[in-house]
Amino acid sequence: MNRHDARGDALDLLTQVLVNGLLLGGLYAVMALGLALVWGVLNIVNLAHGSFIMLGAYCSWHLFHYLHIDPFLGLPLTAAVMFSLGYAVQRGILNLIVRAPMFNTLLLTFGLDVVLTYLAQLAFSADFRTINPAYAGTQWHWGPVVLPTMRVATFGAALVLTLGMWLFLLHTRLGRAIRATAQNLVAARLYGVEPRHLYAMTFAIGMALAGTAGGLYGTVSQINPYIGASLTLKSFAIAIIGGLDNPLGVLVGGLFLGVVESLTILYIGPTFVDVASFGILALVLIVRPTGLLGKTA
Repeated sequence: MNRHDARGDALDLLTQVLVNGLLLGGLYAVMALGLALVWGVLNIVNLAHGSFIMLGAYCSWHLFHYLHIDPFLGLPLTAAVMFSLGYAVQRGILNLIVRAPMFNTLLLTFGLDVVLTYLAQLAFSADFRTINPAYAGTQWHWGPVVLPTMRVATFGAALVLTLGMWLFLLHTRLGRAIRATAQNLVAARLYGVEPRHLYAMTFAIGMALAGTAGGLYGTVSQINPYIGASLTLKSFAIAIIGGLDNPLGVLVGGLFLGVVESLTILYIGPTFVDVASFGILALVLIVRPTGLLGKTA
């Protein structure tokens, strides 16, 4: 009887860990969506991506703390602010090197990351901030599984954003133009696509997604000016694992990595989380370089 109870407890624990991993993976997917879009269309590996997520988190925090706007209701405002910032950054800075060798783009975005981190420290200080609405501590129970309200809401927002991005790329004129430019720039120009404006729109959409991810991140974790570098690395890994040309692939990559990290914490220990994440990345690069759902040549 005791052995049966122990097996049941172990199964309940495993189920809880898997659910936690899926909920975490939804947030990971939103974090990587913007990076994958910019990389796939502009061929820019944006090393400042995590800093844009950080700025989105601070924007959402200010909306909640000073204007008392619910963090989820404030996401469209955060996305609008980050969209405008992203458009200005691309047209004013990144457009100068969009056709340059990748090394130049890496140097420029790395410098941008340093500047944004320094400015955020000056503006917001290095104190940790959190977004804690009244329902932050509530949770649901599904049998033995505990579902924190904030993580469930974040996961739901991640699904909506990912599916919305997929439908946008498939069924809107701008989305089709973005896909066409990513596949064949010369042919897209022949059909009247203006690359500079489209590149700026693509980067702006990517930064709006990053800002939204930051707003969601602030509801489940602490924020400070220095979180950008780790979030960039995580987004990079997810984008590669899922595939750059498919938002649903990025969602699968995020969910997969979230589950792997949760299982690593359970069976090996939290110290090895990054080892597991980047070990999976290396394995995917060897076995399937286009990502889990990326198109093969």
